[in-house]
Amino acid sequence: MSRVRIVGGQWRSRLLEVTAAQGLRPTPDRVRETLFNWLGQDLEGEHCLDLFAGSGILGFEAASRGTAAVVLVERSPRAVDALHKAAKTLQASQVEIVCGDAVRFAQDTQRQFDGVFVDPPYEQGWIERVHPWLDKLLRPGGWVYVESEAAVANLGDWQTVKRGRAGMVHFHLMRRSQE
Repeated sequence: MSRVRIVGGQWRSRLLEVTAAQGLRPTPDRVRETLFNWLGQDLEGEHCLDLFAGSGILGFEAASRGTAAVVLVERSPRAVDALHKAAKTLQASQVEIVCGDAVRFAQDTQRQFDGVFVDPPYEQGWIERVHPWLDKLLRPGGWVYVESEAAVANLGDWQTVKRGRAGMVHFHLMRRSQE
């Protein structure tokens, strides 16, 4: 088991345990710092969805910065157990953990969010499978964060407004083109 550090907000510098699960690779500190600089450090009152939560670090970072609610969706029971432990340790009452398939959750939920984190296992086509549900998941003015093994220019009407790369990680902040 390894650990990952929350880089900002009320839980800054707290360490969370990360379970060993296939394909799980927590977003690096430097990438998270850049992402939350793009979003603004204060996410007060926002509702976020962390599909493919894995370690949950993106969702916990958002919660640390004041979100009203964060839903973490993860299908690995071992990872879900670690997420529950982290939420309990942090007393993160605004974090909801869902054990299930990210695409099925995206299809079935009636909830809408201000932001969605899409950081799936690489080279398995998950981004393309989630893409059709983004419009349904996001409120007007919402944003999507995509992390992948290759650069992503656009996902339909979702345009990359900021992008970065750290080693093998390509990361993108996207917004609807018509907004």
